[in-house]
Amino acid sequence: MEISAELVKKLRSETDAPLMECKAALQEAKGDFERAKAILREKGKAAAAKRSDRSTSAGLVAVALSDDQKQAGAVVLESETDFVAKNDDFVALAEQLAKAFLQADPGSDPNAVAVDGRTAGAWVEEAIGKIRENIRIGDAVRFTADSPLSVYVHHDKTKAALVAMKGDNPALQEIGRKIAIQCVAFPPEVIRRADLSQEMLDREMETETQRALNEGKPEAIAKNIAQGRVNKEYVKLVVLLEQDFYADTSKSVSTYLAEQAKEGGSAEVVAFRHLAVGKT
Repeated sequence: MEISAELVKKLRSETDAPLMECKAALQEAKGDFERAKAILREKGKAAAAKRSDRSTSAGLVAVALSDDQKQAGAVVLESETDFVAKNDDFVALAEQLAKAFLQADPGSDPNAVAVDGRTAGAWVEEAIGKIRENIRIGDAVRFTADSPLSVYVHHDKTKAALVAMKGDNPALQEIGRKIAIQCVAFPPEVIRRADLSQEMLDREMETETQRALNEGKPEAIAKNIAQGRVNKEYVKLVVLLEQDFYADTSKSVSTYLAEQAKEGGSAEVVAFRHLAVGKT
């Protein structure tokens, strides 16, 4: 049947699908506009399945804060290329998902979270159909605290950190922002040494012992070397408070916080969350 150019343009305007696909969907639907939209959605799902095995090494992090700044929703939305990651529709989708996760905890299946009457996964599938690249939610979180959160999003938007602080320092949120920058610059695994599990320490000891043995050291000496390396290298790498402070590497993060407490009141890191494109 003959499909008018006006109807094709209207369908494109509402779905953002290519003109020829809009025309084909209308022809398949025999001019039924709503049916044509459904056909395009199904094709979007098919496109998503076809592209699902393509790597997503680009993307961005979006963060949404509540009015009192004590809650945050954040998402890592990944794409195949930087070009798509800068696309207005892609950025808008990331922001929409971050706001949704501010309201509903994404848990272990962020794709199942309801977003404006549909699931997050359905919105992603639709975006794949429009943009013609694989897109995926790489990470998502709902982060809460008893005091205003500190947030840092790197200038390229590919990484960010959320930090919860406690204390009576009037500059608590700004101190927390510096800790968030620290978490982006040198992503830690835990806040303090006591948070390291014995399993983590044992695994690292085994790795460092084997490294020393490979260097030709006797077994008894190798274990001592390994213990020293775990204490001086591994702990300093993965424990936030033990790290060199990014703004002044002559001091540790814990020293920086102690200085701030001495000058203006207590400031303690309660929790953090690091997000980055390609992390998972």
